[in-house]
Amino acid sequence: MSEVPDNLYYTKEHEWVKQESEEVVSVGITDYAQNALTDIVYIELPEDQGDVEEGEEFAIVESVKSASSIFAPLSGTIIEVNNDLDDAPELMNNDPYNQGWIVKMKLNNHDDVSKLMSADEYKKLIE
Repeated sequence: MSEVPDNLYYTKEHEWVKQESEEVVSVGITDYAQNALTDIVYIELPEDQGDVEEGEEFAIVESVKSASSIFAPLSGTIIEVNNDLDDAPELMNNDPYNQGWIVKMKLNNHDDVSKLMSADEYKKLIE
């Protein structure tokens, strides 16, 4: 069974969102997603300070099995990129909810977080 922390929000594309403040969120891929990908060997990270729209591809994760696009769960501006993933992409496998985060975003509309799935809703999706 995949780990699904209760304090996060989720998307149908298997991204997680952690509210850091009213306007800032961290984004990564879920434990379920990293298990499906198997060993992650590379991530193409986005540029710092780039604007992204909800549903827009902003990163690509490559594993020994396949390459998968990562989509922005919400619209906003990328304010920080986890550059540790350049040298250690396996952090996404080993610790997807902490050290394996991909970006931090300043949201265009902080109310949009409420449109995402709760942990319980996400658990039902992946059952």
